[in-house]
Amino acid sequence: MNILCIGGGPAGLYFALLMKKQRPEATITVLERNQPYDTFGWGVVFSDQTLGNLEQADAKTAAQILAAFNHWDDIDVHFKGQLVSFGGHGFCGIGRQRLLNILQHRCEELGVQLVFNQDVEDEQALVLQYQPDLIIAADGLNSRLRSKYAAVFQPDIDTRRCRFVWLGTKQRFPAFTFAFEETEFGWFQAHAYQYDGETSTFIVETPEEVWLRAGLDQMSQEQAIQFCEKLFARYLNGHALMSNARHLRGSANWIKFPRILCQRWVHHLQVAQKSVPLVLMGDAAHTAHFSIGSGTKLALEDAIELAQSFAAQGNADLHSVLTQYESKRSVEVLKIQSAARNSMEWFESVSRYSQLQAPQFAYSMLTRSQRLSHENLRLRDPAYIAGLEQNLSQQAFAAAGLPLPVTERPVPPMLTPFRLRELVLPNRIVVSPMAQYSAQDGVVGDYHLVHLGSRAMGGAGLVMAEMTCVSADARITPACPGLYADAHIPAWQRVVEFVHTRSSAKIGVQLGHAGAKGATRVAWEGIDQPLAEGGWPLISASEQQYLPGISALAKSATAAQLQQVLNDFVSATRRADAAGFDWLELHCAHGYFLSSFISPLTNQRSDQYGGSLENRCRYPLEVFAAMRAVWPASKPLSVRISAHDWVQGGITPDDAVQIARLFKAAGADLIDCSSGQVSKAEKPVFGRMYQTPFADRIRNEAGIATMAVGAITEADHANSIIAAGRADLCAIGRPHLTDPAWTLHEAAKMGFRDIAWPRQYLAGKAQLERNLQRERAVEAPEARIV
Repeated sequence: MNILCIGGGPAGLYFALLMKKQRPEATITVLERNQPYDTFGWGVVFSDQTLGNLEQADAKTAAQILAAFNHWDDIDVHFKGQLVSFGGHGFCGIGRQRLLNILQHRCEELGVQLVFNQDVEDEQALVLQYQPDLIIAADGLNSRLRSKYAAVFQPDIDTRRCRFVWLGTKQRFPAFTFAFEETEFGWFQAHAYQYDGETSTFIVETPEEVWLRAGLDQMSQEQAIQFCEKLFARYLNGHALMSNARHLRGSANWIKFPRILCQRWVHHLQVAQKSVPLVLMGDAAHTAHFSIGSGTKLALEDAIELAQSFAAQGNADLHSVLTQYESKRSVEVLKIQSAARNSMEWFESVSRYSQLQAPQFAYSMLTRSQRLSHENLRLRDPAYIAGLEQNLSQQAFAAAGLPLPVTERPVPPMLTPFRLRELVLPNRIVVSPMAQYSAQDGVVGDYHLVHLGSRAMGGAGLVMAEMTCVSADARITPACPGLYADAHIPAWQRVVEFVHTRSSAKIGVQLGHAGAKGATRVAWEGIDQPLAEGGWPLISASEQQYLPGISALAKSATAAQLQQVLNDFVSATRRADAAGFDWLELHCAHGYFLSSFISPLTNQRSDQYGGSLENRCRYPLEVFAAMRAVWPASKPLSVRISAHDWVQGGITPDDAVQIARLFKAAGADLIDCSSGQVSKAEKPVFGRMYQTPFADRIRNEAGIATMAVGAITEADHANSIIAAGRADLCAIGRPHLTDPAWTLHEAAKMGFRDIAWPRQYLAGKAQLERNLQRERAVEAPEARIV
């Protein structure tokens, strides 16, 4: 077999040596445009897990790399003059040049031919010269081959908003160090780690608008380095910053990260009646932001996967080998890229989290990719997590007006109380409003008593009744509950009274109007399918069919109809209060009536309720204001929105922040952050906690409490979300359907059985004083803040 690798970086070199080791008779050539000892990076980082993969692939190379590594376990975060440290992480750093030299020597030892100073401009001429059976395109971030055959590879290149420069220093850092500095221009951050006995990588990063305000675009390379040395002087201890890109002039060494994702990784070149596969590898195929240190890891693991595909397929045809490589590797890369995207976006938005205190800021940074969870961090550094939990629980109980309970360990974040207006929830877990389609003429019965009552007894802090309709014509199905008649009040009172007397939970109701999604069958007879008979006229912001050609046609609501719907919401709000509900939520999501005004996909009105985002929100805000006027001031009123339509031209997360600001100004207490279900053309990106970033942005940019929803299935998820300040509450649906006592069971796993903090608070002054005396006798762990 004859293999030609174009690009002598980690991917090309490592694949060459693995294949030469596997097939000694093969002819393998690596072409590199630079000289043998040229490199334009400093150090690279691997995790202990990556080292294990290298050990299995080629023990000799792994041993040489390991011998050259600088190893550390700690991460230090410097923020607002404080240092927060975590241990137990397991990282290794090695100089990029040292890594390449090890791979080069191993290639030569095995018989791989290395050709330097070979700039590839005509790959077809190379095919005629080398006669390869396979070409590996490992020509890096700015791959010419990927660009030339972009129609086949279909690269998606997203150039991000931060500028960064890759520098070095003789200052040695004992831990992976993140330093954040606020200037008159905005926030800068440094990523620093030691990779050999005397040198460290030092990356400086900042949003482009901050970079421009600081005038770095006008500075020479020397002036920019001096700027960074002055800014981060406290961490450099007199050491200079160094550049190994002196060939670049002016500010050219400050670059913007391109996130690259290719739909296809294999192309077949046709040269002289011969078909030669051209396969992308490493940065040519994909990139992952440097903040999770996975670029080189991905490149090496690409090489491992393709070599393993050859070994597994044996003498199978080359097409089968490459198909297996692309199908398996692309999935694994997507996982890393998803985590890298989360990490990258966090560093692009440091100012969003700047109001957090140092311990929570550091925790938010550490869990930014969603790969590290609360319990995983507890395993790595139990003292740090204990200190953080103690700090957060003290704040939560104080804010709720409750004394800190005496427990063997600090209260986990999801079990801390939460106060909104005068309502105190015993914990941060919410049973999501889930349509049950079990009412008769809008009246709830025993089914709802059992459904909501059992989940209230199961430990959740707040139980939300499903979307309850403000008129008979506002229902999704004939089996949906309502608060559009006084006869509905006693039925709901029965449920509310049970929750209040048999549990420590609070209970809320979500009011909504189905709009164009109304007059449909119950779920088990066909979701979103129109009623065969007995339907009713539908209205929406603009004329539409939710399911084109299938759903009943919804007419554009007239001024009279808009006034009637507003009056219906007000009447239902009064009835919700009469029924005794503790919490009220306005449903402005999922393509229902009020949502249809907000989304440009469903609102084509030309009056005061159409056009700009502010105009599209005008009518939902009028409804909200009318409800707030009659809902008791002591009780919370939240709003559920679709923070992303997942359709080109629809609502975006940027829009969602502005929508939240508008509702906050109108008096909303919390935004319930859902997404989608506005259009069947949607293409959501699912994954665990996939909607939490919307809650995070709204909470920390709009400055309003949020509820996170969507694929939150474990206590570990909820604890991570609350501890990082990404949301104030976690709504959990499907897990509560399968286990009504989900909260109690998860609490018990964490060692907590009595989680009814408000009941403890109401137990009497004498008991409270005894508790306080016990608390003073307990020495609580302190956060590790230097």
